[in-house]
Amino acid sequence: MFQPTDLSLSPMKSLAGTGVRPILTIKDTINGRDRFASVHSRPIFFTMKCHGVSSMTGSARTRPRIITSTAEMGRTPPRGVPAAKGASSSFMAETENRATKIKGTVVLMKKNVLDFNDLHASVLDRVHELLGKRVSLQLISADNCEPENGSQAKVGEPAHLEDWITTITPLTAGESAFKVTFDWDHKIGAPGALTIRNNHHSEFYLKSVTLEDVPGHGRILFVCNSWVYPADKYKKDRVFFTNKTYLPSETPLPLLKYRREELVSLRGNGKGELQEWDRVYDYAYYNDLGNPSRGPEYERPVLGGSSDYPYPRRGRTGRPPTSIDPNTESRLNPLEILKVYVPRDERFDHLKMSDVVAYALKIIVQFLGPELEAPFNSTPYDFDSLEDVLKLYDGGIELPKGLLENIRENIPLETLKEIFRTDGQRLLKFPVPQVIKDNRSAWRTDEEFAREMLAGVDPIIIRCLQEFPPLSQLDSKIYGDQTSSITKEHIEKYLNGVTIDEAIKNNKLFILDHHDALMPYLRRINQTSTKTYVSRTILFLKEDGTLKPLAIELSLPHPKGDQFGAISKVYTPAEEGAENCIWQLAKAYVAVNDSGYHQLVSHWLHTHAAIEPFVIATNRQLSVLHPIYKLLHPHFRDTMNINALARQILVNAGGSLEWTVFPRKYSMELSSVAYKNWVFPEQALPADLIKRGMAVKDANSPHGVRLLIEDYPYAVDGLEIWSAIKQWVEDYCSFYYKTDEMVKNDSELQSWWKELREEGHGDKKDEPWWPKMQTREELIETCTTIIWIASALHAAINFGQYPYGGFPLNRPAMSFYFMPEEGTPDYKELKTDPDKAYLKIFTFQLSTILGMALIEILSMHSSDEIYLGNRDSPDQWTSDTKPLEAFKRFGKKLAEIEDRIRRRNKDEKLQNRVGPVKMPYTLLYPSSKEGLTGQGIPNSVSI
Repeated sequence: MFQPTDLSLSPMKSLAGTGVRPILTIKDTINGRDRFASVHSRPIFFTMKCHGVSSMTGSARTRPRIITSTAEMGRTPPRGVPAAKGASSSFMAETENRATKIKGTVVLMKKNVLDFNDLHASVLDRVHELLGKRVSLQLISADNCEPENGSQAKVGEPAHLEDWITTITPLTAGESAFKVTFDWDHKIGAPGALTIRNNHHSEFYLKSVTLEDVPGHGRILFVCNSWVYPADKYKKDRVFFTNKTYLPSETPLPLLKYRREELVSLRGNGKGELQEWDRVYDYAYYNDLGNPSRGPEYERPVLGGSSDYPYPRRGRTGRPPTSIDPNTESRLNPLEILKVYVPRDERFDHLKMSDVVAYALKIIVQFLGPELEAPFNSTPYDFDSLEDVLKLYDGGIELPKGLLENIRENIPLETLKEIFRTDGQRLLKFPVPQVIKDNRSAWRTDEEFAREMLAGVDPIIIRCLQEFPPLSQLDSKIYGDQTSSITKEHIEKYLNGVTIDEAIKNNKLFILDHHDALMPYLRRINQTSTKTYVSRTILFLKEDGTLKPLAIELSLPHPKGDQFGAISKVYTPAEEGAENCIWQLAKAYVAVNDSGYHQLVSHWLHTHAAIEPFVIATNRQLSVLHPIYKLLHPHFRDTMNINALARQILVNAGGSLEWTVFPRKYSMELSSVAYKNWVFPEQALPADLIKRGMAVKDANSPHGVRLLIEDYPYAVDGLEIWSAIKQWVEDYCSFYYKTDEMVKNDSELQSWWKELREEGHGDKKDEPWWPKMQTREELIETCTTIIWIASALHAAINFGQYPYGGFPLNRPAMSFYFMPEEGTPDYKELKTDPDKAYLKIFTFQLSTILGMALIEILSMHSSDEIYLGNRDSPDQWTSDTKPLEAFKRFGKKLAEIEDRIRRRNKDEKLQNRVGPVKMPYTLLYPSSKEGLTGQGIPNSVSI
């Protein structure tokens, strides 16, 4: 026991600049030097040097502290160091019983700041304040329970937000800060949670609550980021926890009840129609796509819950069924689409973003839609020449008078300008897509056609050809012989003396194969206004690392029936004449296949639809205190909202997608068939590359795989991003899970993974490939894959849509006539005016404009986007230092990767990175500015 010597009291004096006044000051004379320390009623830690003891540091949660300098205030004492001894017990008891006030700051956004149409909310809230209906908060102990109930946490007295009436928030302002003062009771101990009760008329967005100078703990932070509705909308007051992180087994006993009750509340009871204030995450089938009340042509099958139409689950809304079909959920009035239910905290953060997206899509559907329907059913209004298409960028084209007037009457001028960029007359203009910005004809080249399979908007389909001729996996009992009709004679003349067997053995042949995915639906698709083929394209890897297309096979179902196989024709490259024109058309039919499959499967199914069950399961089964919730939550931002809007106006019957991709009314049905082949572990980039034969395992390669095409921009950049994500996830998970047993014994984690498999992706629940979630390795790989899908994969296949496809001739999404046959007037026109023939087959003016407007919106970054390596509260989302440090390393690593990608794009030896169109591959640059940039990896599927 240390014995202090020569301690003497000195007069009480204030601590300059701290605002803290000591109760008394102690002078300690050691080795002839005076040292001063003070005793306070606020939490402070001390360091004290004495005879025979080099130093001593400690803390006492509710007792006075002795410090040597104001710099020691608020610091956490080192672990394992004992608290101070030797202070007067009577003095401490006296101090312990002193009344203590804890000051806090509440940061929120009032409803009127975020809602231009509800300014009266502010007035009504002030009236409620005057009537004594205020916003109150209560602290919940993380340390102590009530003596009479060992599991019930001690709860402090209510405290109210101060000065609500006098805190005026201008419409253009954002956050408001309110003071709150709590009466401190030492018996409560450290606050681990708080409840908040909103007795006002209107909801508000609660950003954070900060407590200052909590005895023994200094500053305590609650990161909330949640809408709080009036108290009558909830059965219980809202609960928020501090930014600490706990596994379920490590949760302080007083908080366990609140942790469990919060999850139960978020799950709901599965009954009734959900309202905007409900915080319920639940599952439903895709039974809201059809609208049978409009007629049989708007009926659509239910996706999910059957072997014929399996599908990931979506968020439940609880809307009643239609009167015509009890299996189809009723649809909202077009004017109410913004009110489609998603949990309130899943809505877009800013109304402007919601308006831009929703208004733009409403324009497309409600105003262009009727204009489109007539052309589809009669003679279309075509582009007459390539110059007509280029006018979309150079000078604008004239909109139909009635259409523009309809838009002006219904849409605010600001939004109209932002989306349609008219010049005040009737001219519609689009930004110049990158693919034609430098060279307006390079898109036609075979080199660019092939390059975009490696560095375009859908670089995840091409695979290495392992057999010749290409085979089909379709059931021959139903579809007959679907083996490719491409022969050695078609392609060996282009192999520079190499035989096909040698080329296959040396991994030199590749294929873009849309045959099996589309053939089962092609007969029905061609009964609509679409007239198209299914395609196979074979390519050869040249010595310079670029791909050369060798042959394109276009196939149709046999006219006598599916069981008779396919009718196919093979096209090979030609340099001039009608043969060259035919070759250009063949490439365009391939682009039609790829555009439709990209939009419906690569984009919508594999990112938007596949990730939504993870959003739902995470919120239902993982507490906000859980480390995996904190890890994944940023990667779910806005996903449920954008998906819900898409179901209302994009992927629904008669929605924009059905007007702009070739499968038309069969679009979503086709994506359901594709889901039969979805395998979660294969969504990991290395596994995907290996599956497609684009890489082989190689322990000596930097990322564990070796690419067969070294200059494969998507894969090269993607593997760096993947590895950075995985390292971050490994660092994070290893901090909380020291052993595999901790993974196995995490009750919330196991419930999350069980529900994800059995409910969220319930049609795949019996698949043997699901990770068992029994080891740290499985947890790390799973979380890495989830983050990859939501961030980098989505960025790679979404934000290049307008840069590549905004010039519709480069990536046509529809075709309306078959290939011209020799001896026909169409063939004659092809020889005399090949551009006009091309435009006639692949464009209708209004449908083309609709498609361009749609992909322009989808390719844009919002002003409030949060990119990979960043978070809403980068230094506050957790109180644990090591995860914060690991996250900073992750952000730094991403910046270094972006710098390397930029250098690769300048390397002239890497020809696939820029190509004939002089368009660098930028889609996996982690950062971006807002707008149409063709780069940037948002954290989540947010558009």
